[in-house]
Amino acid sequence: MKNIYILIYPDVVLSSAAAPLDILTRTNEILMAAGSPPAFNVRLVSDQSGDIHLNNPVHFNCENSVAEITPSADGHHQQLILIPAFEKTWETVLPKNSSLVEWIREHYVAGTEVASLCKGAYFLAEAGILNGQPCTSHWGVIDDMKQRYPEVDFQPDSVITDQNGIYTGGGAFSSLNLVLYLVEKFCGHEVGIMVSKNFSIHRDHISQAHFSVFRGLNQHADQVILNAQTFIETHYSKDISVEQVACHVNMSKRNLIRRFKLATQNTPLEYIQRVKVEVAKKALENGSQSIQNLMYDVGYNDNKTFRTVFKRMTGVTPQEYRNKYGRQ
Repeated sequence: MKNIYILIYPDVVLSSAAAPLDILTRTNEILMAAGSPPAFNVRLVSDQSGDIHLNNPVHFNCENSVAEITPSADGHHQQLILIPAFEKTWETVLPKNSSLVEWIREHYVAGTEVASLCKGAYFLAEAGILNGQPCTSHWGVIDDMKQRYPEVDFQPDSVITDQNGIYTGGGAFSSLNLVLYLVEKFCGHEVGIMVSKNFSIHRDHISQAHFSVFRGLNQHADQVILNAQTFIETHYSKDISVEQVACHVNMSKRNLIRRFKLATQNTPLEYIQRVKVEVAKKALENGSQSIQNLMYDVGYNDNKTFRTVFKRMTGVTPQEYRNKYGRQ
């Protein structure tokens, strides 16, 4: 049986703590109904035992303080700490939870596995155990995390990462895929399917790119590249080339590519494609226009090229995206 400790602190997002508790508890019930022993011993823990009041009219009763939890003598695979998300900024949350950060670090070094949901990844990064490791989180904080933790291998389009006893999950409710992933990993594929159906959670272990909001990557000081970005964003309906963008800003193609990549972490071609795909996503979410006509509206003339670029950016085809996120 695996001991899973869900870490509770006042700023925790209620659903990010309660939903994993429900899923793991229900998994045990499904197993026992089938005549198998429960897989998880789930406990709520915090910096002190007893009632932990959240920043809303809810409290959790934690049966153990973190000081009472010692690493398993069997080392790896016997214990897992699960860190739910928080709503406030890291500047507000991390300093007052420094003892929890250190507790996480000590337990991981001693052989305990760790998992974060959404912004809970800040705790792992702050503990220093993500350096050189893959990590995902909420798409809205990835840029900030990259600046604060440059040694971490951030994978913003991933829903799940799993390496060296560290698991991270994507943003908001997509992070529940990580909980289902853990159920499947520790209990088997069939149990994972049963639990996902029980909670009506779509099992999507590949990409959260389709949840990203394209924000222009314009938080830099290179005015020439900002001009190039504006040109791309206002001409997305045209079949524009990198050469045209270079001509617009009176720069050689080679120099444009170098400066564009430096300022935005994208090549000009990647940026053009991202803008077009973002416009296409919004149209697929909100309208009934045919995919063929939509393709023309965002400046593509070849269906195969459009589908290839769209799937590379989002992880799904245009039709799959519409089926999943379009208005019914």
